[in-house]
Amino acid sequence: MEQVPTGGRLVHITVTDGYDLKGYKGDTPVTFVRAEFNQVTLGDSAKITVSSEGTAKYNFTSSFEFNPEGGITLNDLAHNPVFLTVTEVLQKEKKQKDEKNLILGQAVVDLLPLLEGESSFEMVVPLHPVQGSPLETPRPGSKQCSLEVKVSVAEPLLTAAQVLGSNLLKVTLEGAYSVPESFVPTGTQQNYMVGLQVPSLGEKDYPILFKNGTLKLGGERETFPRPKKWPIPNILAPGANNIPDAYIVGGPYEEEEGELNHPEDREFRNQAEYTKKRIIWDLESRCYLDPPAVVSFQKRIVDCWLWPVEMIRVPLVIAPKGKAGKTEKTDDESQLSFHGVAYVNMLPLLYPGVKKIRGAFHIYPYLDSTVYEKTKLSFSLFRDTGHHLNQNNKVGGINSPLTKPLVSKNLKEDKTVKEKDIDGKIKPGDVQAPSIKSQSSDTPLEGEPLLSHNAEGQQYFEAGTYIVLEIQLDKALVPKRMPEELARRVKEMIPPRPPLIRWTGGAQKAVSDYHTQIKNISKAILDEYYRMFGKQVGNNIDSETLEEQKCQLNYEFNSSGKYFAFKEQLKAMPDDVQSTVSAVHTSSEQLRLFAFEAEVNENFEMAAVYYKERLVREPQNLHHWLDYGTFCLLTEDNIKAQECFRKALSLNESHIQSLLLCGVLAVLMENYEQAEIFFEDATCLEPTNVVAWTLLGLYYEIQNNDIRMEMAFHEAVKQLQARAVQTQVTKEKSTGNVEYAEEGGNIESSLGPWGTINDSSTAAVKAVGAGGAGAALSILDEFLEESSKLPSESGEPILSTQFQDSSIDPKQSNLFFKEIPEKKEAPKCQDSSAILQPAPYSGVSQTPTTIFMETIRFLMKVNAVQYVHRVLAHELLCPQGGPSCEYYLVLAQTHLLKKDFTKAEECLQHAVRLDYLNPNVWGMKGHLYFLRGDHAEAKACYERTISFVLDASEMHFIFLRLGLIYLEEKEYEKAKRTYLQACKRSPSCLTWLGVGIACYRLEELMEAEDALSEANVLNNYNAEVWAYLALVCLKAGRQLEAEQAYKYTLKLKLKDEALLAEIHTVQEMVGFGNPSF
Repeated sequence: MEQVPTGGRLVHITVTDGYDLKGYKGDTPVTFVRAEFNQVTLGDSAKITVSSEGTAKYNFTSSFEFNPEGGITLNDLAHNPVFLTVTEVLQKEKKQKDEKNLILGQAVVDLLPLLEGESSFEMVVPLHPVQGSPLETPRPGSKQCSLEVKVSVAEPLLTAAQVLGSNLLKVTLEGAYSVPESFVPTGTQQNYMVGLQVPSLGEKDYPILFKNGTLKLGGERETFPRPKKWPIPNILAPGANNIPDAYIVGGPYEEEEGELNHPEDREFRNQAEYTKKRIIWDLESRCYLDPPAVVSFQKRIVDCWLWPVEMIRVPLVIAPKGKAGKTEKTDDESQLSFHGVAYVNMLPLLYPGVKKIRGAFHIYPYLDSTVYEKTKLSFSLFRDTGHHLNQNNKVGGINSPLTKPLVSKNLKEDKTVKEKDIDGKIKPGDVQAPSIKSQSSDTPLEGEPLLSHNAEGQQYFEAGTYIVLEIQLDKALVPKRMPEELARRVKEMIPPRPPLIRWTGGAQKAVSDYHTQIKNISKAILDEYYRMFGKQVGNNIDSETLEEQKCQLNYEFNSSGKYFAFKEQLKAMPDDVQSTVSAVHTSSEQLRLFAFEAEVNENFEMAAVYYKERLVREPQNLHHWLDYGTFCLLTEDNIKAQECFRKALSLNESHIQSLLLCGVLAVLMENYEQAEIFFEDATCLEPTNVVAWTLLGLYYEIQNNDIRMEMAFHEAVKQLQARAVQTQVTKEKSTGNVEYAEEGGNIESSLGPWGTINDSSTAAVKAVGAGGAGAALSILDEFLEESSKLPSESGEPILSTQFQDSSIDPKQSNLFFKEIPEKKEAPKCQDSSAILQPAPYSGVSQTPTTIFMETIRFLMKVNAVQYVHRVLAHELLCPQGGPSCEYYLVLAQTHLLKKDFTKAEECLQHAVRLDYLNPNVWGMKGHLYFLRGDHAEAKACYERTISFVLDASEMHFIFLRLGLIYLEEKEYEKAKRTYLQACKRSPSCLTWLGVGIACYRLEELMEAEDALSEANVLNNYNAEVWAYLALVCLKAGRQLEAEQAYKYTLKLKLKDEALLAEIHTVQEMVGFGNPSF
C-alpha cells in the first residue's frame, strides 16, 4: 500500500536512562529492559544496577526492519507502539537453578513522529507499574518513574510530498449502549466485536476490528474525560493500555454528527448511558493512508455516504495450548450471533475543514439486501471474511489487505433455498427485514418489512441499541479557507474606507468653537432684525407687535435661504456638538420612518430624499447605507444597492449583515466567486448565524455542489437547534419551570432537519436549483392551485395549535411589513427610537421555525424579493416546514409587490384557513383591499386587526390607512382617535397631519393648529400640512399667517385640487389670505 523506496530500513530504539526506579528487594535492584514491537521481542538490555538515586544507565539499543514490501509497514508503525518492559532480577537462592525475574513496569513509545517525516526524536516516557509493583509507590520527592528513549532511522521514511499528501485515520469505539437484555455476564464468556473496512487502492479493503468489549450492568455512568486505549492484547501494566495524550472527552448530544442528537433523544440517551447495560471498548485503532489511499477514501465517500459498521457476539471456548494441562481462550468461529450493523454517514468528512465526526449510531439487524441498498457493499466483514480475520494474530488491529470475495447469490433475485449454519439456524439476510427508519437527520433509512429470520439482530432494534463512534483524520480531506484569507479577499473587493476628519484641540476647543459659531449666527440674526425694523428697540413694544416681527423675520430667513445657510454653518461643527444640535431638528430615526411611509405610499422619489438626508448627516453610519441599499433593492436598482452594501462593509469589514447582503447582490448579479467569499466570511466570523449558513447552502445549490450544500444546511440546522435549546433553558431559569424534560422535549422535537435523503424531495429541490427563481415560482403557484382545489372539510376556519418559540418572531418588513420604531408614550417632539420593535405575534398558530423561514424573514426585511422564491420552494419541501400561515403570508406579500392581487388573495385565503386569529393575516388582507380600492372591505379588515389583543407587525400603516378611510367616510371622531393611537406609537408628519385634519373637520381649531404645528416641525416640506394650516389661520382670522401658509402651499406644489379649491372658497368667504387679491 505504501509507496516508499524499496529495501528495508532499520528503526533504532535506544533506551538511555531510567529514573526514580526501585525494586521488590530494595532501592538498588538489578534490572534490565526488554523491547517489543508488533508482538515480537526485539531484545533485552544488559543487567544494570540501579543507583541509590534511582537512576540506571541502560544505553540499550534494539531495532527492527521497516520493509513495506513484505515486513513491517507504515500501518504497523501507526497502529503498534514499542513496549519497553523493565524487569528486576532477583538473586538466586539455594536450590534454585535459575534467577527469578519480577516485572516492575512497562513504558509505551508511540512511533507516529516517523509518519510525520521525522528521522529521529527523543522523549521521556512514564514507566507504568504492574499490579503489586513497588513502583506503585513513588520514591520520596518524585512523581513517577520514567525512561529516556530515542528513536532514530538513517533517513526519513516518507518524503515531504508523501507527508503532505498522506493522512492518518483514527477510529475510536467508545461503547454500545442499551444492549439486548439477553446479554448477561454469566454463563459462557462472549467476545463482543465491532468492525468496519477502510477502502484503499483497487478492490482491496483494510479491516479495522475492535475485540473483547466489556459487558457492564447499569447503575453507573462512564466518566469524562477518560483515556483511549491501545487495541493491543497482553499489555502487562494497566497504565500502559492508555494511549498517551488521547482522551474521550464527550460533549453535548446536540453537537454530535450521528443519530440520536436531537433534544427529544436526551432522556433516552441519559437512561441508556446510566441505567441500562452497555459494552465498553474505549479503543482507538489507527490506519495510515498514503496519497492514493486518500483519493480512494474520498471517492468511496462520494460514491456512498453510508458506511457499514458491523457488530457480532462470538463465544469464547477453552482450547488446549500445547503442553498438557495448559489452555487458552479462542473464538468459536461457527457461533457468530447477534449480527447487527450501524450505518455511519461519512459525508461530513468531505465538508471543508472537518477532520472528525463523532456520534451515536443505531444498530440494525444485518440483512444483505438492506446493507447493499444503503452502502453498495455486497459482503460481510465478519461472515464472509471472518475466518481469515480470526486466524490473524493482530487482535483489534489492522490486517493485511483482503481480496473482496465473490458473492455467490444475485441480490436482485429471491433465494429459493435457505442456507443454514452448523447449528441449523437460518443465515441472517435471507429474507427481507422490517421497515427501519433512522432518527438521524442525515441518514434516513427505508428498510424492509419486519419479517426477519435474523431474530437475534432484531433484538438490537427492539432494545434501541446504539454505538458511540469517533472517526478522525489528521488532516481535513477538503481544506477550508483561513479567516485571514477571507478577510483579505473581502478587502480586495470593497473600496477603501474614506479617512475620518480629525478634530484637534479636544473637547474644550470643540465647545469653544461651538460658542463662537453661535455668537456669529446670533450677531447675523440681530443685524438682520436691525435692518428690517431699525435699532429703536425698547421695552414698550407690545407682545402682538413682537410676535408679528418674529413671523416676518422667520419668513425672511426661509424665503431668502439664510435659514439654511445658518444651518449649514452648524453642520460644520464636530460630531459630538453636532449630535446635540441635530436633536433640535428631525432625528435620523424619524427620517427613516418618513422614508418607510413614502415607500408604502409608493412615493419613491420622496423616500430617496429622506434616505439621502440621513447619509448626509451621518455618512459614517453603516446602518444608513444598509437602509438606503435595501430601498434600492425594492426599486430594483441592484447596482446602486451593491454600492451601498459595499460602502457599509467598508465601514466595518466584520459586519455580518453587510457581508450577507453583499453576497446576495453578488448572486443576483451572477458574481458567484465573490458571493462565496462573502458568505464564507460571514460563517467564519459568526459560526452560529443560521441565515449565513443557509444562504451559503443556497449558493452551493446554485453551483450544483450537493456535498457542500448538505454541509451548510446541516450546520444551519445544528445552530438553530442549539439556539432553541438555549432559549428554552433561559426560559426555564427565568420562570422556574421544571417541566423541561417533558414540555421542552416536545417543543424542540419539531425543530428537526431541514430535509431528508428522500428521492422525491431531493429531485424537487434539484429542479428548483436548475430552473432558478422562475422554476421556484412555478412550483409555488402549482402547489397553490392544487391547494385551492382542496377546501376545508368543514366550513369553519382551521385553528392550528402548533407551537413556536416566542423568541423567534415573524418580522416581515417589506413594502407592507416594516420594522417601525414604536413608543408607548412620547412627547410630541421626541424622536421615535429604533430600539423599540413592533409587538411580536405569538398566537395560536405558530409553526415550527425552519432555517429556510428564518432566511426568508431576513430576505424580506432587506427587500431581496428576487431571492425569496428559491427559499420558499425549499420551505415548501422541507419536512418541518411546508405550507404554513407564515409561508402564505410571505407568498402573498411577494404577489402584492407585483400587483398580482388575484394570487395574493388566494394565498391569504389559505392563511386564514390555517390561522383565523392571526392579526397579520387580517392586516395583510386590509392592505390588499386598500390597494384594490375596496375601502369598505379594507376598513372591516383593519378594524378586526386592531381589535385583537396582540398587535400585527405593521400597526403604523394599518392606523394610517384606517384613519384615511374614516376621513373619507367623514367619521372624524374615529379618524382622530385612530391617528392619535398612531402618534403615541410612532409619531410622524402624517400621523399628526391626520389628527390635524380630523380636528379641523370637527371645528376644533386650536387642537387642529397644535397637531398641524407638530406635523410641520417634523416635516416642513409637506404641502398638505401648509394647506390645512392656511385653512386654520383663515378660520381664525389671522391674515398674515394665512397668506404665508398659502404661499408655502403653492411653492411646494399641492397636488390635491379639491383641497386647493376649498382654500380658495374660504379665502373668498373671509376676504383675505390670497396675496393676489
